[in-house]
Amino acid sequence: MMSDIEMQPMNLSEQSRYLESQLPAGGLFADKHWRQAVRPFPLPPSLVRELEEFGRILIKFYQALSQLYRFSSSGREPEFASRWLNLGKPQHLIDLQQQKSFLHAIPRVIRPDILLTDAGWVITELDSVPGGIGLTAWLNQTYSALGMDVIGGAADMIENFLRIFPPDHPVHIVVSQESATYRPEMAYLAAQSQSASNYRHVTLRDASFVDFEPGDSIYRFFELFDLENVPSANAIWEAALRNNSLVTPPPRPILEEKMSAALLWNKNLESFWHRELGGSYLEKMLKVVPRSWVMDPAPIPPHAAIPGLEITDWNQLKSLSQKKRQLILKVSGYSESAWGARGVHLGSDMPTTEWGCGGRECTQKFPAFTQCSSGI
Repeated sequence: MMSDIEMQPMNLSEQSRYLESQLPAGGLFADKHWRQAVRPFPLPPSLVRELEEFGRILIKFYQALSQLYRFSSSGREPEFASRWLNLGKPQHLIDLQQQKSFLHAIPRVIRPDILLTDAGWVITELDSVPGGIGLTAWLNQTYSALGMDVIGGAADMIENFLRIFPPDHPVHIVVSQESATYRPEMAYLAAQSQSASNYRHVTLRDASFVDFEPGDSIYRFFELFDLENVPSANAIWEAALRNNSLVTPPPRPILEEKMSAALLWNKNLESFWHRELGGSYLEKMLKVVPRSWVMDPAPIPPHAAIPGLEITDWNQLKSLSQKKRQLILKVSGYSESAWGARGVHLGSDMPTTEWGCGGRECTQKFPAFTQCSSGI
């Protein structure tokens, strides 16, 4: 944690040495090396206000997406939404997310992947099992100690992470082997959390730990597609269902499905989004989320076209010139290649022969699902 001793002004070389000296002994990301910035990236007040507003908007969006799934499943909204969200998911997870303990639950930490463009912020996707919590906590603490103004302040990341959980009960952060790259930052987060009032038992666990007690809280840091490699998964779900333990992110694959952007843009759901989000939030979401489509290979009538692309068949993507291929194809569903920039094809950066194969590959992977987004 930061020292209460006021630091003396430093020159750039001294700041650089200080930043390096503050890195945890185990680093922050496994086998990753860092380049230093002696100052945080500057943002004007207008962009800061927009960034800080995203939290409220994205919580509302996740709540609406959850509502869409329930309403679609019961026939109150178009059935394709729940059918698409279920495709490629194992039945046991579809059933699990319907349990009372999880039915209305949303992730307690949401990280939008954001780009800053000449036109402002762009959200490329939402991540409900995000890395970066410990890293951001360290950055905020360290730059604040240098007297710099950072969004969230020195301690907000850790304090707000701990507010997720009931006080006076142990918190287990369960990290899978696949997420091992992020283990050092989660170890740092756990160590810093130990110093916070009422949280004396925040412990990093591997994916084999099963000794959860009633009332324990569990932060799940593993993807749902990876459950075969997480021996403690069933014990975690049982802790929530039988022992009233808080488990977050909840095991709801619909909230880890990257097609939410395409559902947001689907014209058949426009009235639903307007009703659930309100006109102002919907307008802001559509402003920052690129237009997106689910690449469903089902045929459409010959006189119809996919809105915004003006093609009548997904195979026609391969005939687009490189200039018109400001599009991104990416695996969007329940797949081990749906994270960490895996399965991503940038049309404008690919030769025509590879672009055609990319589009064909994506539609052939249906129903694991793919998404096509307008370029950033």
